[in-house]
Amino acid sequence: MGHIDSKNIFRKLGRKIDNLPLRAPWNETFYELLKSLYSEKEADVVVKMPYGMSDLDRVAQVTKYERSELQKILEGLCLKGLVMDMWANDAYHYMPSPIMIGIFEFSMMRTGGGVDSKALAHLFHQYLNANNGELYAMNAKKGNQVSVIRALPHWEAIDASEYMEVLDYEKAASIVESSEKFSVGLCSCRHEKFHIGEKKCDVPLDKCSSFGGAADYLIRNKLAKEVSKSEMLENLAQSVEMKLVLCADNIKRNITFICHCCKDCCNALAGISKFGYPNTVVTSSFIAKNHPDTCVGCGKCAEACPIDAIKMVPIEKPQTKKKKDAVIDASICLGCGVCSLSCNKGAVRLVKREKRVLHPETTFERVILQTLERGTLQNQIFDNPQSITQKFMRGFVGGFLRLPPVKAALMSDTLRSSFLNAMINGVQKQGKEWITKM
Repeated sequence: MGHIDSKNIFRKLGRKIDNLPLRAPWNETFYELLKSLYSEKEADVVVKMPYGMSDLDRVAQVTKYERSELQKILEGLCLKGLVMDMWANDAYHYMPSPIMIGIFEFSMMRTGGGVDSKALAHLFHQYLNANNGELYAMNAKKGNQVSVIRALPHWEAIDASEYMEVLDYEKAASIVESSEKFSVGLCSCRHEKFHIGEKKCDVPLDKCSSFGGAADYLIRNKLAKEVSKSEMLENLAQSVEMKLVLCADNIKRNITFICHCCKDCCNALAGISKFGYPNTVVTSSFIAKNHPDTCVGCGKCAEACPIDAIKMVPIEKPQTKKKKDAVIDASICLGCGVCSLSCNKGAVRLVKREKRVLHPETTFERVILQTLERGTLQNQIFDNPQSITQKFMRGFVGGFLRLPPVKAALMSDTLRSSFLNAMINGVQKQGKEWITKM
């Protein structure tokens, strides 16, 4: 393949990752991370391979690597979680892992030899906290509606009058029941906090739950262990008992994971509570509501809230023993229901939100909308980084899609469905209908 310029290859790799569905700002820590995770040849392959899912023949055609050598390199990258492979149309299809959910999670889920988890944990921690949370600022800025993850409402926290409004994709137990393959692996956030000495919770490390094709990927690449449906339901029941926040893949169909998040360790929740970007996690279709007549002002709900969305406000002229009221910040409430699980009086419950929440139907739709918001959709459309023609089209189309009026129009309730249908039709004409169903 010739000489690889070691000085520039990791900078090119950083640009490639930054142009995937989640933006990844460049800094010295990111450079050190990439050098720790990828060999120069692995970096060269990822830089040259298509942005979207492609089978081995197409990756070889685009990268100009010999097929058998390329397959070994890709297999090694998959074992490290740096490339994702999915089985479809009688072949594995490969795609570079984005920074999240991808490089961070899979790297911190590794348990075998050849990985220095403590060193990686410190690098990831530095990167996620760099420049006052620059990564969160780039991906969860005001106006963004589509995140990778969404909060699930705890069934036990939902007001009885709202039960008929809960859809299956919003029920953690229904997600498990509808799946056929299951895996449990290390929670990347807790594993990171463990190695930097900041894990204060008593939640087990092995909680991260995956389903279907995602579980298959993790099991094959030894990033998680296969479990039964009953074991998965037991894992879920334990999380409810521990009052953890349940966060799922932000889609309605073929959901791939559920995270079991705590206030102390979760980096996604920190994007809200620590850095002030509420769009880091998409809310559930519910919101917490306090009933002042039942509330005794104990403050347990405020203490339990994972993002500090509840404040105990002094009552100006208290008429009873109650001195404070629980006031919920509706602008950031996740609708997770953890507050309700901690309320012995049943004063705080989840009710249906008045404003509709955007939850994409499929992974395909989420990626399209997510990349549109972050200015990288053109890479999904023209995904060959080695083509001069496609490079021109990425620049031309990307410039158009980044115009605020264009982006706002395509994301609007009026045009969003038509836009997504047009994207689906375009992919189907290329003979890749299977991608639209993921």
